[in-house]
Amino acid sequence: MGNSESISLAVLMTKFSHDGVRRLVFPAKQQVLIEPFDPGKPGKDQVLIRTHLSLMSTGTENMVFNRLFDPGTHWDNWVKYPFYPGYSSVGIVEEVGEGVEHLRKGQRVAFRAGHRSIAVEDASGCFTIPDGIPFEQAVWFALAKIAFHGALAARYALGDSALIVGSGPIGQMSLRWARAAGCTPIIVVDPAVHRLPLAEAGGASAVVTRPISEAREAVLAAGGGKPPRVVVDSTGNAMVFAASLSLVADRGTVVIMGDTGVPTKQSLTSDVIMRGLTIVGAHDGHNTREWNGTTISRLFFSLLASGRFPMSGLTSHVFAPEQTAEAYATANCDRALTMGIIFDWTGELGSKK
Repeated sequence: MGNSESISLAVLMTKFSHDGVRRLVFPAKQQVLIEPFDPGKPGKDQVLIRTHLSLMSTGTENMVFNRLFDPGTHWDNWVKYPFYPGYSSVGIVEEVGEGVEHLRKGQRVAFRAGHRSIAVEDASGCFTIPDGIPFEQAVWFALAKIAFHGALAARYALGDSALIVGSGPIGQMSLRWARAAGCTPIIVVDPAVHRLPLAEAGGASAVVTRPISEAREAVLAAGGGKPPRVVVDSTGNAMVFAASLSLVADRGTVVIMGDTGVPTKQSLTSDVIMRGLTIVGAHDGHNTREWNGTTISRLFFSLLASGRFPMSGLTSHVFAPEQTAEAYATANCDRALTMGIIFDWTGELGSKK
């Protein structure tokens, strides 16, 4: 996403409140602030949670931090400063408000909140983490949910062939859902060589270490001479779209998961009409009565517990909140060497760089 080495990373700091209640905020483009705040008390149907870990969504947060999108896009309409980043956290319930029946104090939960040490959340948006699942794995629940919507859009069937473009966090989750759905082969393309062993550990049948525009022959070879029925673009790179259209099988489906900030650079090709392709977008907000935050998280945790959703090695970096500057510098300048970047609010994981 742009020339990360040219980014001037401005970091502002404030003194923490005495009880350590703090959160991260982007007050302006390329600025990150650690600030004290008052979380308030849980009201009716709410709980107060002490955050243990929060997972950086490197794609979304880099887009927002660097404002890597065109005027007039939905990104431009959504991102207003101050902006509070983050949406995937895990912690322990400390207080329970009136009317909450399915949660109790001391329970481990996953919840959608920004990077902050304390959160007051609606109980309906908190998902119980089963015993035996470590926080370090459970904190991926939100990214797993996003990728699950991509799997739904793909309409996988047993034995489907799939190509995952990009092996970043969303790509890693996408290939694991394809594996859980019984797809074979599952091919992953990414020029970032350090990420591909994690794709292989997650169930990829083959990996291709080159840009998608140069991967056609390798993809066909990995598929036994046949193009994949489904191509999932997890990158957010506008240039990937046309290449994805050219690689999918006749009457196949291209799933767009990575939301580019420059949609004017995406272009249709004659493949769409001449080969009868289906293009479908997938988004975190595409919830239904059947598949939503509760049901998808429950399935994700069930697959984690059974070992059918391998997560080992996906955490590449752990930072204390006080290392905010280093965390975002790493996400900007060493993107290909990162995977899961976690903020550790209690110090239980220690430093991992």
